Amino acid sequence: MNKRRGLYAAAAAALVVCAAVPALDSRLTVRRYAVQSEKLSAPVRLALLTDFHGCNYGRGQEVLLSALAEAAPDLVLLGGDIFDDHGNGAHTLELIPLLAERWPCYYVTGNHEWWTGRAEEVKGWMERQGMTVLAGNCVQVRAGGQFLSLCGIDDPKAGERRWAAQLERAADGRQEGFSLLLTHRPERIAAYLPYGFDLVLAGHAHGGQWRLPGLINGLYAPDQGLFPPYAGGLYHLKHTIFIVSRGLARETTRVPRIFNRPELVVVDLLP
Repeated sequence: MNKRRGLYAAAAAALVVCAAVPALDSRLTVRRYAVQSEKLSAPVRLALLTDFHGCNYGRGQEVLLSALAEAAPDLVLLGGDIFDDHGNGAHTLELIPLLAERWPCYYVTGNHEWWTGRAEEVKGWMERQGMTVLAGNCVQVRAGGQFLSLCGIDDPKAGERRWAAQLERAADGRQEGFSLLLTHRPERIAAYLPYGFDLVLAGHAHGGQWRLPGLINGLYAPDQGLFPPYAGGLYHLKHTIFIVSRGLARETTRVPRIFNRPELVVVDLLP
């Protein structure tokens, strides 16, 4: 009887281990989406990096950079929390110049940049590395032989009034054609929708941290609470396509990700 119990216990332990291995898989995955619009005349490929939080993707950030090179984006968009408010930021300081020397890059702040108390300093440093900082402005970006209106806003931690004013300015700065809003916060989607951006990109939710694929898209996300409606994925909302990245953070998160691999988001804009 004791021997049989031992076998049952060993089998149960093996099942737990087998379940835990894929559940805790922290390898980078590439998530691809396609967005079609009559406002486009040629394909454009975007890469969205959010919630890096100073993680380590190998020597010289080779894992992340190799995935980006293989994706071959026209533009690289950084959607906030690229720095963390803990640690020395060494991996972020390593990553940013490597990105900027290879791709046109555009950046908005996240809440963690503001929590450091050095968000304005970070924005200045990003610009010196060759990145375009979006903070309530819209730039006309040429890609695929056409112009896109690429707009961005600071995180609300910059101040609510400032954030609202930036959103209005960004919308006013658009020109005719396809328009895109880069922002950190998905839970503010109701504020974005009235402006009619064709595409809104966000992060922040970390995929709800714990997922059960096919059952629960996310258990808990900051500022959305339990079972967040915008944990990660593509959402069709009125005349706007909304994409939320599950983010790149892994070893720097205080709670481990479960069935929720860190992701690089690639968006193909198609005519």
